[in-house]
Amino acid sequence: MEFLLGFLIAALIAMTGVGAGTITAPLLILLLNVPVGVAVGTALAYSAAVKLVVVPVQIWRRLVSWRILGVMLLTGVPGVVLGTLVFRRVAGSQANSIWLYLALGIMIAVSSGWHIYRHFRPARIGGDRPYRPRWLAAAMLPVGAEVGFSSSGAGALGTLALLGLTSLEAKQIVGTDLAFGLCLSLIGGGLHLSQGGFDPSVLMRLIAGGILGAFAGTGLAPRVPARAMRLALSLWLFALGLQLCWQALPSLAKLETVVLAFARQ
Repeated sequence: MEFLLGFLIAALIAMTGVGAGTITAPLLILLLNVPVGVAVGTALAYSAAVKLVVVPVQIWRRLVSWRILGVMLLTGVPGVVLGTLVFRRVAGSQANSIWLYLALGIMIAVSSGWHIYRHFRPARIGGDRPYRPRWLAAAMLPVGAEVGFSSSGAGALGTLALLGLTSLEAKQIVGTDLAFGLCLSLIGGGLHLSQGGFDPSVLMRLIAGGILGAFAGTGLAPRVPARAMRLALSLWLFALGLQLCWQALPSLAKLETVVLAFARQ
């Protein structure tokens, strides 16, 4: 199962540009019953492995803006470190895990909701939009923190920032954002791995399938309707995010009952 998931997710990333962390973490939680504290770290490490295959192709095609990538990493790296450390601190207890389910579900729903909105209201690409490096750097701090905390966000939020604050063409936005996501996944995934926040057997099978899927998706990318597939995938991810939120609600209700009972004593 993990090998097949890794193959399919990597192929979708190569064909649509949707981030690995956004897809992987909810599937690990909902399909394989992986605890949320382990799923996020495993998803980040898997994301790094897949993007190590995809990003060199973007570099070879000269679709990465190194200057803008440097500005993004200036604050994105401290952000992902901060988000990872906060996540590892609160992921230990069962009560905190309930809130992590809710936070992860909300972040995934918002991220995929943005993709759906942009499908029907596409932003203007290129042109005379001014380049605002200070605003771009400021935006990447919370984006990095979200990646470290939930493994998602670099794709949707990074693309949003590049669309609004740079004059890059569409292909350069995808390439630069994938390179940004790779850097954050390497750092965040490394921190999660160093603190034991991953499942090694699941990760190895995901990566084995993911490497094959990345090559297959790269070859299929010119032949598939990427825009329509991105919309379908975003709708599915939005439903997964809502499902995670729904799973957290009964536990939150029980937690509230316990707190109220304790307060009355």
